[in-house]
Amino acid sequence: MWCLRLQFQFQCGRGQHLPPRIKTCRAPLYSACKAGGEGDRTQSFSLSVCDSRVRVTGVSSPALGSTGLNWTQTGLEQSSGLKMKMFYISTLLLISFATLDARPQTSGLVQKCKSGPMDLVFIIDSSRSVRPFEFETMRKFMIDIINPLEVGLSNTRVGVVQYSSQVQNVFSLKTFSNKSDMEKAINEIIPLAQGTMTGLAIQYAMNVAFTEEEGARPLSKNIPRVAIIVTDGRPQDRVTEVAAQARDTGIEIYAVGVQRADVSSLRTMASHPLDDHVFHVESFDLIQHLSIQFQDKLSCVDMCTEMDHGCQHKCVNIPSSYYCECNEGYKLNADGKTCSLIDLCAQGNHGCEQICVSSPGSYSCACRAGYQLNEDKKTCSLIDLCSQGDHGCEQICVSSPGSYSCACRAGYQLNEDKKTCSMIDYCSYGNHSCQHECVSILNGYYCRCNEGYTLQADGKTCLADDMCNVVDHGCEFKCVSTPGSYYCICPEGQELQADGKTCNKCSTGYVDLVLVIDGSKSVRPQNFELVKEFVINIVDSLAISAQGTHIGLVQYSSRVRTEFSLDQYKNAQDIKTAVKNVQYMEKGTMTGLALKHMVEQSFSEAEGARKNVPKIGLVFTDGRSQDDISEWAKKAKEAGITMYAVGVGKAVEDELNEIASEPVNKHSFYTADFSTMNLIAEDLKLNICPEEIKGTTETKNPCDCEHLVSFQTSTITKLESLSEQLAQLNARLDDLENELVSKK
Repeated sequence: MWCLRLQFQFQCGRGQHLPPRIKTCRAPLYSACKAGGEGDRTQSFSLSVCDSRVRVTGVSSPALGSTGLNWTQTGLEQSSGLKMKMFYISTLLLISFATLDARPQTSGLVQKCKSGPMDLVFIIDSSRSVRPFEFETMRKFMIDIINPLEVGLSNTRVGVVQYSSQVQNVFSLKTFSNKSDMEKAINEIIPLAQGTMTGLAIQYAMNVAFTEEEGARPLSKNIPRVAIIVTDGRPQDRVTEVAAQARDTGIEIYAVGVQRADVSSLRTMASHPLDDHVFHVESFDLIQHLSIQFQDKLSCVDMCTEMDHGCQHKCVNIPSSYYCECNEGYKLNADGKTCSLIDLCAQGNHGCEQICVSSPGSYSCACRAGYQLNEDKKTCSLIDLCSQGDHGCEQICVSSPGSYSCACRAGYQLNEDKKTCSMIDYCSYGNHSCQHECVSILNGYYCRCNEGYTLQADGKTCLADDMCNVVDHGCEFKCVSTPGSYYCICPEGQELQADGKTCNKCSTGYVDLVLVIDGSKSVRPQNFELVKEFVINIVDSLAISAQGTHIGLVQYSSRVRTEFSLDQYKNAQDIKTAVKNVQYMEKGTMTGLALKHMVEQSFSEAEGARKNVPKIGLVFTDGRSQDDISEWAKKAKEAGITMYAVGVGKAVEDELNEIASEPVNKHSFYTADFSTMNLIAEDLKLNICPEEIKGTTETKNPCDCEHLVSFQTSTITKLESLSEQLAQLNARLDDLENELVSKK
C-alpha cells in the first residue's frame, strides 16, 4: 500500500460560489468557501491519496468540523501501521488543482470559458509507439470530454482525426449529431501504427477537417474552432509554420503530450497563453484525468447567466467564476461592477490650442475650419488649401475661400475623381484610319506601324521592312527581303531549283561513304542517340540511289561491327531506318582497329565498294583511342580514301588531325558537347559533296536597271517617312509654343 499527503491553501473570494447544479470534483472545496461566509480569505485543506483513493479534509473550518470532505469512503488510517512512502507529485495532480482559484489576476492573460456551441476536432497520435492498452486510454479521454458537451448540428459539433505516417479522418464535424454514435465510432478506431507526422495532421485539420464541406460553420458566425492534439513522441516533420498558419485561420490549439512527447514541440503547436493550452503527463494512465480540466474549459457553466453578477457593462465568464469589464473609454469603479466615462479633455491638461476631441480612453486635437494641425499635433496654423500641397490635384489647384477645386491644362480633361487628368484621346473617336496603331498626342494624333513595318507617305498605311519575317516564304536555305517582296538563295556550292525555294543536293556526283561511329561506354546511351541523329542529318544531304551515293555504317568499341555495308541499302529511307535500329555497344575505344576494318572490309568490293567512285571515310569519336591509329590512318589515305574526323567532348585534337586528310582544317571538326554536333553539319555536308558539283553563286551587278529602281524606291519611301516624322515634330513644337504664350 502507498500513500501521499499534501497540505495546501485555497483562496476564497467574491464570485466563487457555485450554483447547486454544478457537480465537479472541486465542488467540496467551493462548499468550504461558501460555509465560511463572504469576503476574501484563505481556506486550508489537506489532500490524501492512498492506492488511487483521494480524500480532502478541511482544516479549522467551522462548517466542516472534524468530519472533512471525502471523495471516497476510505481514509488514511487504514494503513495498518505500514510505513508511508512519499512519491513524486505528478504533473497531472498539480495541473488539476492549479485552477482552483478562479479569480482574474491583475497580470497575465485570463482563460475564458467556451460557453455556447463550438466546432471541436480531436487530432490523436496512433503511431506504432502507442501501445494498444495506451490507445484505449485515449479513447476514454475523448469520450470523457464529449460526454458533458451539448452536441448537435446547432450545438457543439465533434470530429476525430487520427494520424501516423498518414492522416485518416475517423468522422467529420457533420457526421454525427449524438454522443452514442460518436462513442461507437471512437471505440471502432483501428490505430495506423506507423510514424509520427504531426505537421501533416495539423495541415489536414486546417485544409480539410475545419472546412465548411466537412461540417465546420462559417467564420462569420463566430463559432469557436478548437483542436485538441494528443501525441506521445517528437514530430517527424515540421510543425512550427503549419501550426502558426492554423492558428492564424482562427483555430485554437490545445497540445497534450504523453511520456516521450517533446515539450518544445507542444509549445510550438499550442495557442497562447501556453499555460492554458499545453499539457504534459508522464503516462497514458494519467491522461484520462485531464478530461476534468477540458470539461471545465470547454463546457464550463456560464456564471454570468447563472448568477446575478451586477456588472453594468460586461460580464466575462471564466472557469467557475466571472468578473466585470467596462466598454472602451470607461473605467471600472471601486465596487468592481459599475463603470464611469473617462473624459480626458475635461481634465484640462490636453494641451490642444483650439479643439480637444474626446474618444473612449483617449483624445485628439483638432482645428477650426481653415486651419491645419501642426506637427506637434496640438497647435494650429492658418492654411491655403492649394499651397499646402495636399489637395491631390494632378495638374492645377484653384483656391477658393475655405475650399479648392482641380483643373487641367489644355489638351487634358478632368477625370471622374475630380483630381486627376488624362490626355484627350483623339484616337478613340474612331476616324483616324490608321492601318496599324493610332497614337494620341497633345491636341491631335498620329499613326504608327507595328515593329518591322514602315509608315508610308499617306501617314496611315504600313509596308513591311523585312518581308521574310512576315510571310511564309518557304526558302530552304535563306530568304532575302526586298521592298514589298523577297527571294530565296542557296549556300555556295548549291543551286536554286525551279520552284524558287529549294536547293540541290549532291546530285551531280556520287560517292561511297562509310561512317565509322564510336560506341564506347564513355559516349553513354542518351548521347549515342544524338550521334544517330547526326548520321541521319548527313544522310538527308546526299542523293542516295542505286546509281548515286552509297552509304555504309560501322560501329566500334572494344571490337568492330558492320551495321550495314555499302551495297545493302539503295535509298535514304531504308538507311535512316537502319540507323535508328542500331544498338549501342558500350565498352572500350579501339579506333585503330576500326580504321583497319574500314580499309580492309568496308571499302572492299565484297561489301559493295565501286571502282572509280570517290571513297570517303568519316570517323566519329569522343575520346583517346586505346590502340595505335597511325598505321591504319596512313593506309586509309594511301588507299585513296578521303578521311574526315569528327571529335566531341574529350576527343584528342592530335588524333583527329592524324586521321583527317589534307588540308586538315577542312577535314577535321570538333565540338565540345553532343547537343551541338549539328552546328558543324552544314560545313561537313558541303565538304562531303564531290568537288565537281560545287558551283559558284552568281554575283549580280548592282548597277543593273532593276537594282537601281529598287534602290530608288526604297530611298524615296524612307525620305517620305522622315518627312512625316518631321511634320509631326513641328506640330508638337507649335502646340508647346501656343501653350507657353497662353500662360503668359
